[in-house]
Amino acid sequence: MTYITDYLAETAQLVSTVNVLPIARVVDELVALKKRNGRLYIVGNGGSAANASHAVNDFRKIADLRTYTPMDNVAELTAWINDSNWEDSLLGWGATEGICANDMIMVLSVGGGSMATSANLTKFVALAKMWNVPVVSIVSRNGGYLKNYSDVCILLPVVNEKRVTPHAEEGQSIILHLLVNAMLEKP
Repeated sequence: MTYITDYLAETAQLVSTVNVLPIARVVDELVALKKRNGRLYIVGNGGSAANASHAVNDFRKIADLRTYTPMDNVAELTAWINDSNWEDSLLGWGATEGICANDMIMVLSVGGGSMATSANLTKFVALAKMWNVPVVSIVSRNGGYLKNYSDVCILLPVVNEKRVTPHAEEGQSIILHLLVNAMLEKP
């Protein structure tokens, strides 16, 4: 029982200590994106890719926002990996998709990436910045590369070093649900 109560207490601590100001900024950015008929592209690796997939469904169905993730098309993603490499796998996809400054990229990552870790995400963000595409991120640990290169970064606090990944990924899910539903409350 102690593990269960500790885990749930940590989850409550994460939710109660996250900075709400960046969340409010992202809601405003998403509402503006919808008004200008832009598209939202969500990327992540591992559990964050699964969160991206779930979020696409919610943003499209609940918030009526055109939202996509390259992580859902395994055949295309692995073709890009095969023809280039993992680090560059999202670059060709983004160019083919025609991502532009009218759109937005949302990146989900536990540690925020570096040029060595989650390099596919960091290279995609670097390309987005060259294209003047707004970037928002939901990350944990110290925020990594994404904290410094996002227009808005929602930083999930570390509440237990042993459980950074599960808390970061559940925090992403909570924030994503919040963002979708908060969009409905905006005029």
